[in-house]
Amino acid sequence: MSTDTFSCMLPLPANYRSQNILSFHVRDALAVSESVEANQLRKGIIWHGSPACLTLRFLPLYAEIELSIDHTPASLDVNELSALAVRMLGLNQPIDIFEECVDRHPQLGELINRQSGLRVPVTPTVFEALSWAIIGQQISVAAAVSIRRKLIQLVGLQYSSGLYCYPDATHVTDLSIKDLRQAGFSQSKAQALLTVSQMAVSGELELHDTQKEPPIEQIRQQLLEIRGIGPWTVNYVLLRGYGWLDGSLHGDAAVRRGLQVLLNHVDAIDENQARQWLENFTPWRALVAAHLWELVSSGG
Repeated sequence: MSTDTFSCMLPLPANYRSQNILSFHVRDALAVSESVEANQLRKGIIWHGSPACLTLRFLPLYAEIELSIDHTPASLDVNELSALAVRMLGLNQPIDIFEECVDRHPQLGELINRQSGLRVPVTPTVFEALSWAIIGQQISVAAAVSIRRKLIQLVGLQYSSGLYCYPDATHVTDLSIKDLRQAGFSQSKAQALLTVSQMAVSGELELHDTQKEPPIEQIRQQLLEIRGIGPWTVNYVLLRGYGWLDGSLHGDAAVRRGLQVLLNHVDAIDENQARQWLENFTPWRALVAAHLWELVSSGG
């Protein structure tokens, strides 16, 4: 099968933390849809309905982006590819302003200085973030990764190199509750995933993938009205799908563990304590949460 490849280059800040981006995509040890090697990520995606492979390669002060497509669409705008990479790499996140704001904070300042340059990795599509958030509700990361893998393989859309492509809403609507249950979904999660997929395909749920300034509050309200989707899921989707940095993730267990370490608390931090503490950092609450995730993952 013939493929076409398009590419672009993006400059990176001197303190860019490429390892954080790569680590986000290395969750599945079986690497069925993402492959990370050294300074490179290869990810199977669906590009305008066609199986494709997106490659992000990190060089000193630059990122090289390549998109190889099995069935080339009638037209391809390289600016669209560049905009996708900017979002995925967090290059549109104003972290310099954030770091300046919290530089002298008695508790957070030192952590931010140690982790300067941290950006939030964003998924290629909002639907990927939304489906992953639904899968991950109230289960371990290992269990969520297993279910995610089974979903990808269940849809079975592969790029010619062998990488599976993360399914879009259209492909998920072809599945049944029974299919999803066999892949490990609970009844409620299966129903929630099918509901959001059907709503996205019909246009009832507009996810605004490519819009620079999506209507965050409108999207939040739409998602909260869907049975099986609560505040944590919505704030996680807004963070991972859009790079929106002000969702309060006080319900996240790893955020609370990170806060316990940061504040040197003997007792565990509860949701209300975490919510109140994060309120001090509006409009950066989700970015603070990302720093707490990094604190926990790095062992303090």
